[in-house]
Amino acid sequence: MLDDTDRRILRQYQAAPDLPGADLADRAGVTPSTLARRLGLMREAGVLRGTRGVIHWPALGYEVEVSLRVTLDKTAPRAFDDFIAAAREVPEVIEIQTFLGSIDVRLAVIARDLGHYQTVYRSRLLTLPHIADIEALMHVALVKSDETVPL
Repeated sequence: MLDDTDRRILRQYQAAPDLPGADLADRAGVTPSTLARRLGLMREAGVLRGTRGVIHWPALGYEVEVSLRVTLDKTAPRAFDDFIAAAREVPEVIEIQTFLGSIDVRLAVIARDLGHYQTVYRSRLLTLPHIADIEALMHVALVKSDETVPL
């Protein structure tokens, strides 16, 4: 379990993950060696899974984002596995989530514009296996996107 020092380190790391180690250690109130050791232990324990770059899709020309809520034909024995394997092959699908309930899968899809989305939708998404129903939700605005955990 995390102690107060670990939580303090994680709070600072979440706030400024790109800070040099010495600066991060200073903000967390620990020595650089303590910071390195504690971060290493948290990586080994699976608390920290990695460091990643966050891409702002519109800056790369992807102006449209759509959430697709998909219900699968669950009479097919491998419906989930087949669908997910095929959806992973669509480059415009940036996220796949599975659910319990009336919706089985949610896909986050990006496209350059509505014409590009229509092409992707008709040629790649509607051809995914075992779809019983699909609903598209067009993103209008991102109101909150925060991956920090209250520590």
